[in-house]
Amino acid sequence: MSFIEAIILGLIQGLTEFLPISSSAHLRIVGEVLPSATDPGATFTAITQLGTEAAVVIFFWKDITRIIGRWFRHFRSAEGIPKNDPDVRLGWLIIIGTIPIVLVGFFAQEYIRSVFRSLWVVAIVLIVFGILLGLADLLGKRTREMSEMTYRNGVLIGLAQMLALIPGVSRSGATTTAGLALGYTRPAAARFAFLLAIPAVFGSGLYELQHSLGEPAGYYGYAETAVATVVAFGVGLAVIAFLMNYISKHSFLPFVIYRLLLGGTLLVLLSVGVLDPL
Repeated sequence: MSFIEAIILGLIQGLTEFLPISSSAHLRIVGEVLPSATDPGATFTAITQLGTEAAVVIFFWKDITRIIGRWFRHFRSAEGIPKNDPDVRLGWLIIIGTIPIVLVGFFAQEYIRSVFRSLWVVAIVLIVFGILLGLADLLGKRTREMSEMTYRNGVLIGLAQMLALIPGVSRSGATTTAGLALGYTRPAAARFAFLLAIPAVFGSGLYELQHSLGEPAGYYGYAETAVATVVAFGVGLAVIAFLMNYISKHSFLPFVIYRLLLGGTLLVLLSVGVLDPL
């Protein structure tokens, strides 16, 4: 049964990681309604995110190799690549924008594993950040492309990514919301959000994987977690392709409505005692 549940959770991770609806919130909620009624936990969540982030690397491989290549080459004066080159700037922005979530993630471990995982917090955050996404999508100018990303805006989006440590916020949702509010197009905001997440997600997943070795396995052991990670990779790759095509033509309104409905339903179920908030 644990393997079946792990496959379901891997499917949920792959479906929700890139949509602005919070994969960690969905794993937390679905874990409660599965037969085991178990919170998959921060470690399971972080490790399965390695699968979906591997999908990002494959989908954006050309962007990633170009940015990395030009970033390294700009240190060599013979290459003639200026410091204000868009790809060089993006390389620096991904590095700088990752610092806030690394620092907070390291020093706030106690809260990330306990207080932040309360379903009351998840429900409220789903609603609040759903409203913020809707406002940013509606009011944002949507005129800037990713190549126009400034250091100031990159840092602000990096600060928004830091909020994703709270289940319900959504990493892609928070960073995309910030990008839209700063005037970037939907595809540009989403693309930068995905690229910015790579160092943080891989760092978090590898950190949790290393620290889980030798420790007593929870309900989902190493084998179950590995299966969930592989499933998340396959599904996540398909979802990225869908989302990038979808937002080039449509708004984020369906995701906003979904967040509000899910958060509201969760509040009702918690209020009547159907779900245990902890």
